[in-house]
Order: sequence, then C-alpha cells, then structure tokens
Amino acid sequence: MSTKIQRPRGTRDLLPDDKVLFRFVEESAYEIGRLYGYGEIETPIFEFSDVFHRTLGETSDVVNKETYDFTDRGGENLTLRPEGTAGVARAFISEGLSQQLPLKLYYSGPMFRYERPQKGRYRQFYQLGAECLGYETPLADVECIGFAWDLLQKIGISADCTLEINTLGDTESRAAYRAALVQYFTAHQEQLSSDSKTRLEKNPLRILDSKDESDKKLVAGAPTLDQHLNENSQLFFKKVIAGIERLGIPYKLNSHLVRGLDYYCHTVFEFTTAKLGAQGTVLAGGRYDGLIESMGGPKTPGVGWAAGIDRLVDLTPKELTGKSEKLIAVIGADEQGEDESLFIAHQMRARGLKVENILSGKMGKKMQKANKLGAQYALILGNTEVENKQVTVKNFTTGEQTLISQSDLKTFNF
Repeated sequence: MSTKIQRPRGTRDLLPDDKVLFRFVEESAYEIGRLYGYGEIETPIFEFSDVFHRTLGETSDVVNKETYDFTDRGGENLTLRPEGTAGVARAFISEGLSQQLPLKLYYSGPMFRYERPQKGRYRQFYQLGAECLGYETPLADVECIGFAWDLLQKIGISADCTLEINTLGDTESRAAYRAALVQYFTAHQEQLSSDSKTRLEKNPLRILDSKDESDKKLVAGAPTLDQHLNENSQLFFKKVIAGIERLGIPYKLNSHLVRGLDYYCHTVFEFTTAKLGAQGTVLAGGRYDGLIESMGGPKTPGVGWAAGIDRLVDLTPKELTGKSEKLIAVIGADEQGEDESLFIAHQMRARGLKVENILSGKMGKKMQKANKLGAQYALILGNTEVENKQVTVKNFTTGEQTLISQSDLKTFNF
C-alpha cells in the first residue's frame, strides 16, 4: 500500500498567490524600515539551545513545551529559532557590533514552535521584526512604535488594529512589584495551577500571563504595577505617551499587558485586532534593556517588536497587492516564429517589461491564453515577420494590429 505524501502538521505550502501577499507585506516592512534607518540582518534558522533557553526563560511555555530542540551529529544541542530577538542579540555580541551603536536592525523569516495548529497559528510560521539598540531615551520607544504603525497603515490594516500599551517600570519598580506579587500569590498558593506554583518561585510576573481559568480569577485581584512605579518610571512612560499622541497614533492603556522576562522594562505594547478570532495579536514589542547583558554582552539598552506575517497577510486587503504593470504576450505563429519568440521576449524583458512567452498550442489557443492571462499586448511572429525582421503588435484593448520592425520594439510605447 502506498503512503500518502503530506505536509507535516502545522506547516503549509505558500503557493504563488500566497507569496504575492507575503512579498507585499515583507517589502512594505523593508521599505519603511529603510526610511527609518534600519539595516537588514539575517541570523541562522537554528542556534545553540542556550541562546533561546536562557533568554526566554526556563519557566516559559515556549521553552518547556514549544521549542524544536535536537542534538546534531557533533553532539551540539541546537534549537530551531522560535523568535527573532534572541538571535539578533546573539549576533550583536558574537559579531562585535557594540562599536556601531546606536544600531537599528530589521529581519524577517521562518520561526518554529510546537503549538496546536489553528487559524493564524502554525508550527512553521513567519515573522518580521525590528530591533533598535543603544538608545535609552523614551523617544526611541515612540519611534519604534511609529515604524510599526506606519507598516500597518501601508498594508491597509491600521483601522482594524488597536495599540495597547503599558509600562513595566525600571528595575527598582519591578522589584517592588515582584515582591508585592509574591506576597499576594503566596497567600493564595493552594488555588494556583501547578505551572503557576512553579512560576511563583522563579518568575511571578508570568502568572499574570496564565491561561488557566482559576489563575485568571486570582490575577483579577492581584496588585497592579502602576501602584509600584517610582518617579523615574512614571516620567519615562509619560514621555512615551506624549510622543505617541504627538504622532497621532490612537492607543489604549492596558494595565494587564506584561512581559514576564526579567530583561524587559518600561514600555510594552501590542497591536491587536478583533478580526482574527482568538489570535488577536498581530504585532508586539517592548523595551529590553537587560537582554544583551543577560547573554554575556555589554550593557546595551534596546527596544523592538515582532509581527506575525501570516496574520498580517490574513488582514491585508488583497487589492493593495495588485500591480498595474502591463503584461505582454509573445506568440510564435509557426515553428520559425516560436524560435524567434525567445529572442523577442528576452529583448522585452531587458526593457523591464513583464513578458509571457506562450510556447505551446495552436495559434487560436495561444491568443485565448494571452487574453486569459490579462495581456494588454501580443507580439506575433510568423515566418513572414521573421524573414522581414518585423513583428505584429496586437492591442487587446482596442483590437488594433500594427506591423513594425523589430528594431522599433526598443522604443515602442506599450
């Protein structure tokens, strides 16, 4: 019995129509990043496991349940990248980029997590992101959010997205808040889920992200971070909000929005939508001043974000990706014309024109195919045209046919 060949669960084939949408989103992000001064970086799809396990935290669901870990033939412990920031931070350290600060980096590519597949969530998914390193000022947070907002506007989905924003405060504020959370959740320890009991010992802020229903009830009554912000943290956040308002970006405050990792501080934010069901976050980020230092690098402030390309594509109006460039069909009416059509098509492409050389079928079928493809013009070559170094130009819109010399094709106004 033959085995049916299928895609692995949680993956998908991106067919030509899909790639048009993906390319539009990626190129939009790349172009806006260029305007903001971001250079493109590409890191390996797999890294030493410590790059992700240390930065994401051993208590995180990503590390405990979702990473694709393997040992290679040399005995090295490796992990397929589940996100982009840690790899960029590793490259910053290993490539000695600290002399280039401030540094703005943009990336895109596939990521891997062993998750339960559903709409908008895949085991191989695609992400693009931006990392701004070397700036401690809250203005860098504002500019970073501005980059994200401009991208959402360019791909036509900003009206469907809401910026939710919060502050985690500085190290002093987080320490005070952590102590308050430990005191609160310890008093309710018996009601915590097993995962949150572990988090209580190692990273209590992660309890605030818990999806367990009993945990959620406890979280609703937990102390809030704004009660523990010192003056420096309050001033930092006020400047971020003032900057966002100055740029005209609509937002709402969300005191429950957190990042559980110790290296996050100050600003955290998400762009969410109600149009994707449960997978409502399309772009998320924040300030991570302690990340590079936690990986053994120099103390380096940073702020950035990442967005799921799969989800951005699902929201992007398809008509935005259509290009108005003309399509020219080259058609050989006989064997001699087909041979010459290769040369003519090559000449037209050298002019930067989009050309479809229709190589099979009878003349009538070739014309029908050209029309079906949406060609505006057909360049027709038969024995007579080839011998006289001419070509018949048919305008599909007007129906007119014009016989011109092949040399005139170099300047013909299509």
